[in-house]
Amino acid sequence: MTGSPLVKGTKPIAAKDLNIKKRNPVIEDFHFPDGLPTADELPCSDGAPVDSELQELIPGLLKVILMDIWRGQKNWLFGIDMAFYYDPAQPRTAIAPDGMLSLGVADAQSENLRSSFVLWQEKVIPLFAVEIVSKSPGGEKAKKFEIYQSVGILYYLIYSPLLKRKAKFQLYKLIEGKYVLQSDGQQPYWMPEIGLAVGAEKQVYDNTEREWLYWYDQNDVRYPTPMEKSEMADRRADAEAQKTKLEAQRAESEQAGRIMAEQRVSDLLEKMRKLGIDQDS
Repeated sequence: MTGSPLVKGTKPIAAKDLNIKKRNPVIEDFHFPDGLPTADELPCSDGAPVDSELQELIPGLLKVILMDIWRGQKNWLFGIDMAFYYDPAQPRTAIAPDGMLSLGVADAQSENLRSSFVLWQEKVIPLFAVEIVSKSPGGEKAKKFEIYQSVGILYYLIYSPLLKRKAKFQLYKLIEGKYVLQSDGQQPYWMPEIGLAVGAEKQVYDNTEREWLYWYDQNDVRYPTPMEKSEMADRRADAEAQKTKLEAQRAESEQAGRIMAEQRVSDLLEKMRKLGIDQDS
């Protein structure tokens, strides 16, 4: 990355020149000159293909769970491999995070939703980015690290699912304009600004048992996937049906017992009558 995405007029200037060296960038630090291209005029991707299926599946799982947690809410966006245009000084330069979460965004203006995330249109700095490291590192700890830090993305998670010995889970938080490692394998990690924790655990998803990324609540309780919720609902329904069946069988058994008892009493009274025994004595 050349220079900083922060600009004054049309020339990039360093963060130190804006006196934000000791704080995190905010959207007000950016100057967006007139005439910048819109999302409709820009490519929807950075053109770099993913080189692992996990780079799509892992962020996809995070998004699916969010869609369930925040059902009905429209003020958020989780982009997957979506072009992120961050530098008004180089408006056609994009980066495509494997996953990127933004809160407080406006509703999409088209039924086709967003084709990309353009900082000067959204006027919102994303809060969270995740990169899935595959066999071929793609600048997760170099170029992308610098860009996300400079733009002001608060949390940056580097997840390396193929590692065997080193920590797969490394989460950074932007503190005074610099990324500081918060978790080097220890997780879930709570992010109060988002209201969620993120972590990894071994489960079955997409018919594959392996470690996946998940969202958690403040008590480290994992949010289930929609499929898991459906399965739990099915199990509850089966349990309720079994309970109803058992209660019906119990009621039927009790009714049959009462009928049998009444019949025995009736038979006994009939025998007493035939023997001439006074039933009232």
